[in-house]
Amino acid sequence: MVEFLLSHYSLFTHILEFLAAFTGFLFYKKYKNTPVKYFIWFLLVVAICDFLGIYAYQVRPDGALSFLIGTKIQKNIWWSTLYWSVGAILFYAFYFFKILKNSLFKKATKVLAIVFFVFSIFYIGFYWENFFNQFFKLIKLLGAIIIFICTIFYFIETLTGDKILVFYKSINFYISATIFIWWLVITPLTFYDIYYFYEIGKAHYDQNFAMIRKQIYLFANIFMYLTFTFALIWCKPEND
Repeated sequence: MVEFLLSHYSLFTHILEFLAAFTGFLFYKKYKNTPVKYFIWFLLVVAICDFLGIYAYQVRPDGALSFLIGTKIQKNIWWSTLYWSVGAILFYAFYFFKILKNSLFKKATKVLAIVFFVFSIFYIGFYWENFFNQFFKLIKLLGAIIIFICTIFYFIETLTGDKILVFYKSINFYISATIFIWWLVITPLTFYDIYYFYEIGKAHYDQNFAMIRKQIYLFANIFMYLTFTFALIWCKPEND
């Protein structure tokens, strides 16, 4: 079963992403008056962006996009950096700003998001050539730190308020716990990205690491998107 999923890793991941997004829109009416509506749209945007990233598979001598060989966008690393390493972090900061109640936590979240956004722009601009050829470890690590800080803010509010009594019914709890665990599992792989890069028609990565990396991402994605799907179906909307 595991070998089958790994051999169809990309397809299975896209199915999970669109499943979560489809479930969100299926239950959109239930959440339309809550910040969760933004999360549902986010799931759809991520699914579409990730799907568009598969263009890189066709950038090869015999591929449909062979004309992109030799251009800056022949790899999809730049795209992944934009929509996930930067875009997803900014969205989650925005989402937590919406659901947090403590004014200090909200202000800190807003400041962190602005600083991260400005830093990312200058960092990408400074390392413009590398932007198209390698993952930016520093941006990934800073993004993970922001996720951890925001989720900790939420957990503190939950533990110190009345929500602790019904936390298991809160979709915000499932979202927070899930992304906290996902980034906790995935972030260490950032330190080994040097062993995972490619050139057109050439292999430049350690095969054993590539397999371990794929397995970790596979099971982390299964956990994340199935949890989102379950939460959207089972939880009740939280109205302010």
